[in-house]
Parts: sequence; C-alpha cells; structure tokens
Amino acid sequence: MPSLSVVIITHNEEKVILRCLKSAKPIADEIVVVDSGSTDQTAALCRESGCRVIPRMFDGYGKQKQFAVDQAANDWVFSLDADEVVTPELQQEILNMKLNPETEMTVAGFRVPFSLCFMGKVLNHSGVGSEYHLRIFNRNLGKFTQAPVHEGIEVNGRLGTLKGKIIHYSYRDISHHIEKINTYTSRAAEGYMVKKRSFSKLWVAIKFPTSFISFYFIKLGILDGYPGFMWSFLAAVYASLKIAKTIELKNRT
Repeated sequence: MPSLSVVIITHNEEKVILRCLKSAKPIADEIVVVDSGSTDQTAALCRESGCRVIPRMFDGYGKQKQFAVDQAANDWVFSLDADEVVTPELQQEILNMKLNPETEMTVAGFRVPFSLCFMGKVLNHSGVGSEYHLRIFNRNLGKFTQAPVHEGIEVNGRLGTLKGKIIHYSYRDISHHIEKINTYTSRAAEGYMVKKRSFSKLWVAIKFPTSFISFYFIKLGILDGYPGFMWSFLAAVYASLKIAKTIELKNRT
C-alpha cells in the first residue's frame, strides 16, 4: 500500500471535522472531502487543513461515498466519517503497511475494529463493543453499495483485519442522537419502500421491547452503565420507528 487517499463526506461538521482531519493526516497522502452544501465553516476548515474539497448535492450515503472514492488520486482508499478518529495504534499499523507494497497484492481491503463513544463513555458492550467495518480497500476491487442509509463496501477478494481502532463520536448529546434517528429512520423507510418491504402494525409494538432486551440484556448493555441503558433504549426506538415510518409511507401511496 504505497499511497493512500482518505475520503470523507461532510455536511455542517465544523464542530468535529478538525479532530477527524488531525487523526487522518499522519496516514494520508491526500484527503478528499465531498461536501453537500455545508452552511457553516466545514468547507473552509477543510481547505485550510490542506484537503481537496469538492461540492456535491447529497443523494444518499452510498452514492455520495462512492463519488468521493472515484475522486481519489490513489487506488487504495480509506473511507472515514467526519465524526470518527483514527487512533495512534491504527495510524502506526497503516504506516507500517505503506512501507510494505506487497500488501497491495495479497488482500482487497481491511476490516477495522470500532469503538463507540456515547455520553462520554466508550461502550464495551451494548452491541457496539466488538464491531468491525471494512473501511480501507483497493477501489479497483470494491465499491460502496447504493443503499440510502447504512451503506457498505463490497469487494472482490480476501480481507485482512487490523488491530488499531477507529473511535466513533457519533452523537454529541441525546438531542443530537434523536435528530439522527429521525433522519436515518426516514431514509431507512424509503429504502424499504424501494425494496417493496411491508410490515404489520403489530410488529412496530413488538420490535421495541425485543430490540431493547437484545441490546440491554443479551448484548450486555447493562454492563455499560447509564450510557448503556440510554443506547439500548434509543436503539430500540430506532428499530421500531423505521418500521412505523415504512407503514406510514405505504399508507400514503
């Protein structure tokens, strides 16, 4: 992996973007930012930090991120979100790989472990304590799915797994979390409609308690204290709400 492009999509991220860029700079040969009409200082901060900033209207996470990948100057890309931070351990792993070009020939991409920082605490359980996501890949061998929300990367080839983590600071506070739930559940419902999925109203009522039990008890959110309870509660709200919105959309058609 001789050269690496870090690609980031943004929209009004001025409160978090500099922390992200600072963590990406040690490993990036370039940083490409695709901004969807930020009205704050996001784009200006990125340009001042030496990033290449490209404006583009947002039309779904998968499409936006794939566009960012397509603008990269290098075949190896690292897709990073504006509210994520590359830990020093992951930085060093990537720097070591960049000194070994043979890595490029043996794998199509790398899965990276994640930790979620929620309400000031890194959650070790709650269903998010041992997540891995494919984020570093050779764009000749992979691409983003076109899902409107919860997009992923599909590659043709073997994957490696890294040890250094990405820390995800997804939610500033509970209000911000609720705002994201509202946005993501709307997009998830639109995705279900495209796939012609349908749900019964009874499932809305069942989904909330079953999801909460799963996150809080089965996935041990209870061991993460109060943040674990709130995460489990809001995750259950998300699970139930996206179904309710799907039913609502279907009733409008």
